[in-house]
Parts: sequence; C-alpha cells; structure tokens
Amino acid sequence: MCGRLSQYRGIHDFVAALSIPNALLNYAGDQPLARYNAAPTTQLALFHRDGEYLRADMVRWGWRPHWARDRAAPINARVEKVAHGPFFKAIWPHRAIIAIDNWFEWVYEGGPKKQPYLIRHRDCTPILCAALGQYPIGEHEPGEHDGFVIITADSAGGMVDIHDRRPVTLSPELAREWLDPGTPKERAEQIVLLQDEPTDAFEWFKVNRAIGNVRNQGPDLIEPIGQITGGDEKGNP
Repeated sequence: MCGRLSQYRGIHDFVAALSIPNALLNYAGDQPLARYNAAPTTQLALFHRDGEYLRADMVRWGWRPHWARDRAAPINARVEKVAHGPFFKAIWPHRAIIAIDNWFEWVYEGGPKKQPYLIRHRDCTPILCAALGQYPIGEHEPGEHDGFVIITADSAGGMVDIHDRRPVTLSPELAREWLDPGTPKERAEQIVLLQDEPTDAFEWFKVNRAIGNVRNQGPDLIEPIGQITGGDEKGNP
C-alpha cells in the first residue's frame, strides 16, 4: 500500500456501511469529508468503540510509540507481525476501523513516471480497513501522540500486479466483531490474518497523474482513465 487514499463521503455514510446500531459519538462533523487525495499525517475519520458507543474522531494517519523518536511514524502495520511485535504492542488492544472510498497504488509501466491506479469496491461501497491507534477515549482531549496505522497483508490474485501489499479490509460483520471490545485478542488476530475480503471484491483503473501532488484535491482525481479491471477477470491492470 503506497500511502494515499480517499475519504470523501460523510460520516453517516460510513456508519451506515458498518451497520452498528449503537448511538454514535461524532467528533468528526456531519459534512462530507472531501479528502480525495489523503496522504500520511492527514487527519482522517477513525471509528472505534468508546464504552457502549461507536465513536468517530479525526486522527492523524501515522503512529509510533513514544520511545521510537529516531524513526518516522509508520502508516501501516504488517499483519504477520502486528499482534506480537514490540513496536505496536501498546496499541494492539486499541482496534479501530478506517472507512475509506478507495486507495491508490503506483505502477511502473515504462516511461519516466509511474502510473497511478485507483482501487475500490466493485459495487463502490465504503471499504472498511482494519486499523490500530491511539485516540481519545471518554473525556480525554486529543493528544499530540495520537495516531493510527492501517493493517496490511500480502496482495492476492490480479491485485499483486499493482502492489504486493494491500490493506486488510473486512465485511461489515467482521468489522463489527473487530471493533467489539469483547472480542478476544486471539480471535481479533484470526480475523485480520485469515478473513479479509477477497480480491474479486475490488476493481481498479488508471487515474490522472495529478494525484501525485498532495496539494491536488477534487472529484476529478478519481475519474477512470481507460479500462476498469476487476479482480475476477484475471487480467493485468
């Protein structure tokens, strides 16, 4: 996962995709988020549980433990290591969902510049990505060390032709189980290791190279250029 995504719908669209009946504590606002070209360190809407409630906060994309000041804050965590490695030990119990509209990857196809591709659900529904984070709970105010990482896994099928890593994305049912504080840690690890969505749930296509400039925003950045390739078509992008 190359580190660029879109989160342009409103909070309530993402809540509807999660289908959680609990009351929402919404600290992210009611307006469309309009982040068509979100890069690391961007404040994004993150869902997590706060007691019996589903809660949405604006949280920075990227996190590192307080003792790791000698390195940049990672934006992703490899699913193979995240549950047992020391780096993410402090936030492994703090499960979250980052709901997105799509993400981007860059592919070398010859020529001086890589070609950006957009990856989204084939039915264009929100994508529910497994995440971990440090974020406000209860009456605590947002802190300078707050942040989140997206859990990633090996790509599979045709998607490997775009990039060898992809976010771990979950069905609404599994996303609710992932968020549930009552889900044992062992079960949570099993969910992200073994039960992410299949490649054929997605499609991908070329988009304008303007996406490479983080200052560029707007719906024109997510318009397809050329053929749309689906994961069940066994074709290269």
